[in-house]
Amino acid sequence: FSFLQERLRYVLVSLLVLRGADSFYVPGVAPINFHHNDPVEIKAVKLTSSRTQLPYEYYSLPFCQPTKITYKAENLGEVLRGDRIVNTPFQVSMNVEKKCEVLCNLPNKAVTLTVEQSKLIAERIREDYYVHLIADNLPVATRLEFYSNREEEEKKKEKDVQFEHGYRLGFMDGNKFYLHNHLSFILYYHREDVEENQDPTYRVVRFEVIPQSIKLEDLKADEKSMCTLPEATGSAPQEIDPSKENQLLFTYSVHWEESDIKWASRWDTYLTMSDVQIHWFSIINSVVVVFFLSGILSMIIIRTLRKDIANYNKEDDIEDTMEESGWKLVHGDVFRPPQYPMILSSLLGSGIQLFCMILIVIFVAMLGMLSPSSRGALMTTACFLFMFMGVFGGFFAGRLYRTLKGHRWKKGAFCTATLYPGIVFGICFVLNCFIWGKHSSGAVPFPTMVALLCMWFGISLPLVYLGYYFGFRKQPYDNPVRTNQIPRQIPEQRWYMNKFVGILMAGILPFGAMFIELFFIFSAIWENQFYYLFGFLFLVFIILVVSCSQISIVMVYFQLCAEDYRWWWRTFLVSGGSAFYVLIYAVFYFVNKLDIVEFIPSLLYFGYTALMVLSFWLLTGTIGFYAAYMFVRKIYAAVKID
Repeated sequence: FSFLQERLRYVLVSLLVLRGADSFYVPGVAPINFHHNDPVEIKAVKLTSSRTQLPYEYYSLPFCQPTKITYKAENLGEVLRGDRIVNTPFQVSMNVEKKCEVLCNLPNKAVTLTVEQSKLIAERIREDYYVHLIADNLPVATRLEFYSNREEEEKKKEKDVQFEHGYRLGFMDGNKFYLHNHLSFILYYHREDVEENQDPTYRVVRFEVIPQSIKLEDLKADEKSMCTLPEATGSAPQEIDPSKENQLLFTYSVHWEESDIKWASRWDTYLTMSDVQIHWFSIINSVVVVFFLSGILSMIIIRTLRKDIANYNKEDDIEDTMEESGWKLVHGDVFRPPQYPMILSSLLGSGIQLFCMILIVIFVAMLGMLSPSSRGALMTTACFLFMFMGVFGGFFAGRLYRTLKGHRWKKGAFCTATLYPGIVFGICFVLNCFIWGKHSSGAVPFPTMVALLCMWFGISLPLVYLGYYFGFRKQPYDNPVRTNQIPRQIPEQRWYMNKFVGILMAGILPFGAMFIELFFIFSAIWENQFYYLFGFLFLVFIILVVSCSQISIVMVYFQLCAEDYRWWWRTFLVSGGSAFYVLIYAVFYFVNKLDIVEFIPSLLYFGYTALMVLSFWLLTGTIGFYAAYMFVRKIYAAVKID
């Protein structure tokens, strides 16, 4: 129900906001108006680190706790991402400044951390953890200012500003650990237009923090929980010694500033990519690749094929032409069913399911309905769509299985519904056991896992059976030539017709068309960035579909010319060749971009990468297979065969 409510809310809000919003996306929740002195709740989401890839919930560390801890009810996507949104004891009121206030309940009495707690905090600081808070659903950001490589005169005037998501838990200096125990919140509000006699209303449009480490002795606290901050120059940071108990104060200050940013554009700060030009460059580069492929294809199809077909269709002189070119020679075997037709049709069914899901998700996200302000919406939508697309996967798999002379449709449907999802579930379950062992919030709770299994067997499986039943009953694909009784002998193949060489050759162009987007997607997944360029992603996806189809047609044409008619499995494998390059790129990214050193984070990285590569291979392999199948049927329909 919560999912349906969320969807309905999206539609209503999108209609309302689209009229007034300049930005490209639709924020997923209605704006909250605050009056002066209204409480603005600050919640904690999780702790994350790109070095360990293991999120933890906020109170896994000994931070100050409110009198009653309440967790927000979460959607499926949030649970899978490891978000555990919880209330905090920060008291923030709209447009009310606070100079410095002690956080924990007892005024001016220091918090004592046990040796165990000190060790844990020191370990999390060493692992480079960030703390993520939200105010009015906006994530906290740390402002980073640096000088760009401009001329000397301009340097003094203008700094480049970038924002880092969350704030660092602490820092290391040599072998010493320092905790950020004072947070200076800077909140920006936009004053809304109201009628004259009404109280002014405000909306929160940005949430920044400046974390500081201030020693206990330098924070002078009084009986009323107030404290005074030392001068910036003279203060020492708060050290955490993991070998003994530590005493410290957790404090915070609040500063409000008015801003011109409208509520509808408040996410722009988080989503602005520093270099949009590189995306346009990559798109243009990809389009050139596609045109280059189209040129090769049109040469092959228009010149060679027309010549071939004209020669084959000439009545006289048949003996000479038969020797010249090879693809007509295999007409009696080209539609001979391959080995393991059930597995092939099952994999292709899952590929169709993935294709429909990815296309719809990217398209809906491009229209702005899956904004990052509604956390986990993208993942929730993807999960539900994959389940519901089972009906299309089943239909295509069933029809192909019938075409390949298969008879056991029930077994085929079961195989389609369980083969790929079963591998995904198996890998995720094993990885989840390791995450459970680390007590991370990234571990999927047991009830959620049961719910996912119920969705798989309660929604996806019946829909796949339904689709398979109708697909199997439908007329099989019409093959234009009959298959001979006795299979033809395949001549010895040249070295470059080897499967692996084919994968290397076929994968490079589609991968080249999309690898720049891949870099940004990897950064979003592994380095806790926001990815929101779905317009670019949609274009790249279309280019990927076109280039996979074209390369697959070229490869199958060369294969048939070499009189090798075993093209079914080979086309599926070779078309997915770009997945091999994705795997190589993932290894390169791991070595060069991430500082992961421990075993479990490395296992998580390569486990999830294996899932991505498998899914990508299924997706591109399916696109290539259907393009090649249509091409083969077309060319054999064009020649006259006795």
